[in-house]
Amino acid sequence: MATGRTLVDVTLPLWTVGYGSRSVEQVIELLGGNGIDCLVDVRTSPYSRFKPEFNRETLNHDLTRAGIRYVFLGDALGGRPDAPECYMDGKVDYDRVREREIYQRGIDKLVAAWRQNMKVAIFCSEGKPEECHRSKLIGPSLVERGIEIVHIDENGDGQTQDQVIARITGGQIGLFGDPSFTSRKRYGPESQDS
Repeated sequence: MATGRTLVDVTLPLWTVGYGSRSVEQVIELLGGNGIDCLVDVRTSPYSRFKPEFNRETLNHDLTRAGIRYVFLGDALGGRPDAPECYMDGKVDYDRVREREIYQRGIDKLVAAWRQNMKVAIFCSEGKPEECHRSKLIGPSLVERGIEIVHIDENGDGQTQDQVIARITGGQIGLFGDPSFTSRKRYGPESQDS
């Protein structure tokens, strides 16, 4: 059965998690409980006005103390790129983001870490994976490379990429292949006029 994908060992998933309403201690406990040894931060801006304990430097410090490596890739894999061509009607068009060389290099780095059998978790702010670019942008790119994705949802449960996409689409996949997604919010100049 040819799928066009490189067949790889999918016994080691690549995880995703968002902090949502969790504390740093709860995130570290979730990571430790799943044996994660590297957290890859994919927030475009790794700072929070409301939860400063998740600011880049503070989070890096707390993770290091817990024996978890922190890597920032929000410049390559963030959900709000600085390229105007990635926006349509103020929303981020994830199909356009996927075409960018910097994005592809970021995905290559995740794949390289995974191929070295590192237990990696992709990290963002949204607790619900269906509300985050982890599932709409990064997840499909990794699945295309033959990597199993497990999204830790807002309840701490693991969800496959297919389960999260079903939550987004209500189980209705498009007639013409995989669905296309945009950001939930408007970030571009068009949103300021509305």
